[in-house]
This record gives sequence, structure tokens and C-alpha cells, in this order.
Amino acid sequence: MGNKVKYNLKNVHAAKLTKNNDGNFTYDTPKPIPGAVSISLDAEGSSNPFYADGIVYFRSTSNNGYSGDLEIALIPEWFRTDILQESKDANGVLVERSDNTDVVYFALLFEFDGDAHGIRHVLYNCSASRPSIESETKEDSIEPGKEKLSLTADPREDGLVKSRTGDETAANTYKNWYKAVYIPQDTTAPATGA
Repeated sequence: MGNKVKYNLKNVHAAKLTKNNDGNFTYDTPKPIPGAVSISLDAEGSSNPFYADGIVYFRSTSNNGYSGDLEIALIPEWFRTDILQESKDANGVLVERSDNTDVVYFALLFEFDGDAHGIRHVLYNCSASRPSIESETKEDSIEPGKEKLSLTADPREDGLVKSRTGDETAANTYKNWYKAVYIPQDTTAPATGA
């Protein structure tokens, strides 16, 4: 397993993923997650060499996505209800139940603070485990608390894992990155939009 590198984040959004009866994937409109602190992700997968004639004759590799942690100042209520599936009772109290075992998948969109190129990313098939409950007593100085989500970004059933903006990304695509989850276009067709 490789070293984890933490980056300061900005513009973190999540969009709930739904697989329709016809097998197509759709995403809700991305919603912002304010107060994101850092993300650390490890690439999951393997590289297996096959030796023949005294050399690596063939190498098979697998891409199993990413796993790691997302630190947030405070997990938004909508994320708790829509993604973590906590329910809200008649008094507006968020309730976590042990019999709710369905996993909700979502796209995670973000960019890194201080990145000169402002590269924007999307992971297409994320799931999150329940956050730990942590707090500290007040001492001489106030240190804001953080909540940590354990993330897994698996490949979608169609193989899609991640996209990021590049040097030649269309201006409209870059500008609208957080308005809808970007779905890759057929590389053999000419790109539309400017």
C-alpha cells in the first residue's frame, strides 16, 4: 500500500447516484459540502508480472478505484439523510438505525486548494461509512472539531472510476463542473461546446 498524501480541499460536492431499471446511471444535482478539510486516498488495485524468457513477458494490472478518508468540519444534514440514510423524526431529530443496511452511492466532486491549474476532479461511484463521534474538552484555545468519513471509490459497473479536467478541457465544461456530474464523451466523436 502506498503513502497517503493529504490535500486541502475546496469546492467539495456530492451527487447521489441511481442505477435505473434499464441499467443506466443517473446523478442528482451536486450539492456542496462546506467546511471540507482534507482528503487522503490510496489507489486500489494490483500489478502482476508474468515472466518468460527471463523477462517480464506480460503484466496484468487491475484498477479497483480508491479508498481513504475525507475530513469535514461538519457533515451537512442533507448528506446524513440522503447518503448516510439517517432519518428525521417528527421533531426534526436525526435518527440512525442499525436495520438500515443499504449502501447509497454518490459522485464526489472537488478540487485542491493551492493547485495553480485549478484541476477539478470527480469520483463516480463512492460510498461512505458512518463517521466516528469525536470531541475534545475546551482548553486554553479553541480547536474546531472535525468529522471523518471513510470513503471507498469503486469502479462503476461500466468501469468508470474518475475524471479530471485537463489543459484542453472546454471552458464551458470547466465552468459548469459543479452544476452536473460530468460524464465522459465518446473520444471518437468531436467535442461539443466551447
